[in-house]
Amino acid sequence: MNFKEKYGQILLPLITPYDEKEEVNYDVYAKLIEYLIREDLCDTLIVTGTTGEASLLTFDERVKLMETALKASNGRKPVIAGTGCASTKETIALTKEAEKRGIEVCMIVAPFYNKPTQEGLYLHYKAIAEACPNTKILLYNIPIFVGVNLEPQTVGRLAEIDNIIGIKDEAGINPTQVTDFFLATKEADPNFVIFNGDDIMLLPTIVQGAMGLVSGGAHIFGHEIREIFAAFERGDNEKAKELFVPIYRVCKSTGQNGRILPNSILRPAIEMVTGIKLGAARRPLAPATEEEMAVTSAILKEIGKI
Repeated sequence: MNFKEKYGQILLPLITPYDEKEEVNYDVYAKLIEYLIREDLCDTLIVTGTTGEASLLTFDERVKLMETALKASNGRKPVIAGTGCASTKETIALTKEAEKRGIEVCMIVAPFYNKPTQEGLYLHYKAIAEACPNTKILLYNIPIFVGVNLEPQTVGRLAEIDNIIGIKDEAGINPTQVTDFFLATKEADPNFVIFNGDDIMLLPTIVQGAMGLVSGGAHIFGHEIREIFAAFERGDNEKAKELFVPIYRVCKSTGQNGRILPNSILRPAIEMVTGIKLGAARRPLAPATEEEMAVTSAILKEIGKI
């Protein structure tokens, strides 16, 4: 499978809308998907990634969000499912639900809370790959949340498994690890897919050869991200940098006051730009403060997004 041809360079992890009681609003989810497709802000939709607050959703909610996305996209954009859970058993079960619904690629975050060894990580992904042989697996490395790093040597071993096709790396934590993954996988699978998963690391990882970006910021900056890839590919680095700086500023602002997950600020920022009511993040994520939104909205106004 040529991943880039089918799934493109901009993979957008959908934000999950909630109502006033913190219940998932599936109608608004479909409306958001329609907006993203109409505006052509991404190449592929990802259901229940980190931006979608996967760890705060129930198993059944995640399955229903898959179904909603498939129906709303109606074949116009591919859908990838985020199916990573804390246990191998539940991850297999959720991945099988995605498989039943015709989703071909699942993005599977390293198991959180348990802090397994590298051998534990290897056995985890191997078990999923064997239990779900018709699913293509995109590893997802985000040690700042799960507590362990998928080391390049482990990724190299996993690349030898036929249906483990690539990795999304939270590159802001280790900016050069994208290169390490290339070196570790090139012999096992020269077509191994390597995506950056951090908007503020877009330019540094393009230079290292990252094939694309998994971007929550694409809800707002999908066009600019597409133009950055195009500018870099034609050698116009100054244009790429010019387009990147506003993205960097807005995304940096969503981490105010030590927020690790940007959702509390990102959600109202997306609301301001799209006009789609997404609701506040689920607890335990504290809602954005007026002071925080003043900073982010000022940047959005300055760059002409609102």
